[in-house]
Amino acid sequence: MNFKVTLTSITNFLNKVTQLLIPLVVVSLLLGIIFGPETAFVGDVYKNVSDILAMLGEDALLVLISVLIILTYIRKSD
Repeated sequence: MNFKVTLTSITNFLNKVTQLLIPLVVVSLLLGIIFGPETAFVGDVYKNVSDILAMLGEDALLVLISVLIILTYIRKSD
């Protein structure tokens, strides 16, 4: 019984942290696009995402669109 309460509280905490970090990453990406990768913190996030997409190669756009569709579907089902 105590394990279930602890697991629930950890899950709630991680959900709150995720809800806080996702908008920060989105804003960082948008600012990286606007101001370029030379910006202090914002540029690092932008470079990391662009490096990940470069690793995927030619199919990067397809993968990005697929991930967006999957995330949209998951959000609608919640």
